[in-house]
Amino acid sequence: MRDEIEQYRKARVQPFGVNPAGVESHRQYAEKFRFPFPLLVDEGRRIAKAYGAVKLGGVAVQRSVVLVGQDGRVRFAQPGAPGPDESLAGL
Repeated sequence: MRDEIEQYRKARVQPFGVNPAGVESHRQYAEKFRFPFPLLVDEGRRIAKAYGAVKLGGVAVQRSVVLVGQDGRVRFAQPGAPGPDESLAGL
C-alpha cells in the first residue's frame, strides 16, 4: 500500500496498518519503511479475529486487505496483499 498510496488517495480511501505489536515497535517500523499511513495496535488480536485474519489457531495474523466504507460495511476483504487495481475495483 505504501507504494500505491496515490491510487488509494484518489479513491478517497484512508489506509491503516493493523498489527498486534506495540506502539514503539510500530513507530520504528513506520519510520524505517516510511509509511504514509498510521499503524494501529491490535491488542489481543481483536481486530484480526473480527475480520477473519488469524491463522495457526489465533497465534499468528494473516496479512489481509479489508476496505470498510464510511457506513461501516466491508466493501472488500481478501487475504494476502492484493493491489489497488483489485481491491478498489468494487468501490
